[in-house]
Amino acid sequence: MRTRPASAAADTEEYGGERPSKTQLKQQAHELQTLGLALAALPEDRFAAIVMPERLREAIAEYRRTRSHEGRRRQMQYVGKCMRLADPAPLREAVAAYQLGSARETLALHEVERWRDELIADDGALDRWVQAHPDTDLQRLRS
Repeated sequence: MRTRPASAAADTEEYGGERPSKTQLKQQAHELQTLGLALAALPEDRFAAIVMPERLREAIAEYRRTRSHEGRRRQMQYVGKCMRLADPAPLREAVAAYQLGSARETLALHEVERWRDELIADDGALDRWVQAHPDTDLQRLRS
């Protein structure tokens, strides 16, 4: 009968009796790499405002500077490795907040375009606009 090495016993205790499977570990690593890609895609000012370990910040900056496909792939694997040491929750929140803000801006733009088209095409649209937005300055809108 073989005994487990001490490191395997420690792993079992750490994960509450069962270690995650190799597939689960790979999925987690892939999710962290995907989050890393989302962080790398953020505008520089948003990226700079996020609190993260300096090692991760440098790894993402290096990914942004790398131009070759294989170099970027390898660097993203390194970003994923660095992300294992960071708490991904605030990073996910920062990416989600940026994406949600972008989606809101797009929706607002579509709404403005819809009203513009409606005001140009239909005379009754002005009355509907005033009903929907009672604080509108009609004199300015008509000019």
